[in-house]
Amino acid sequence: MIHLQIITPEKTVFDDEVDQVSLPTSQGQITVLPQHVGLVTTIEPGDLIYKKHSKENLLASGFGFAQVTKDNVKVLVDLAAPEEEIQEKAIEEAKKQAEVALAQKHLLSEEEYATAAANLQKSLAQLKIKRRHRR
Repeated sequence: MIHLQIITPEKTVFDDEVDQVSLPTSQGQITVLPQHVGLVTTIEPGDLIYKKHSKENLLASGFGFAQVTKDNVKVLVDLAAPEEEIQEKAIEEAKKQAEVALAQKHLLSEEEYATAAANLQKSLAQLKIKRRHRR
């Protein structure tokens, strides 16, 4: 078992022992098992998946960092939302607002553009998790 902590600025989303955790990094999805080599990596919006007693649990992840040691994974992200907490209509509206902002990039500062792009990525990650079970 490996101890997993998932922390956002608002709260500790998860803090327990798991069998494995898969993280969406800037280099692609990685899976961490007990006794993993230590590392620090960036987290990108995507699927954050952990398995506990053969049950897979899915969260939509935002941007952040993860610190991995042989028996611990600490994930610090700006978003970690389980499917049941994702409000599809609100996320769809946020996605539309980000797309409108990005379409007017000539009117935006670099910071505003980066914020809109990040919001779009996080919205897409949440919608992917929410819509996964409909197929």
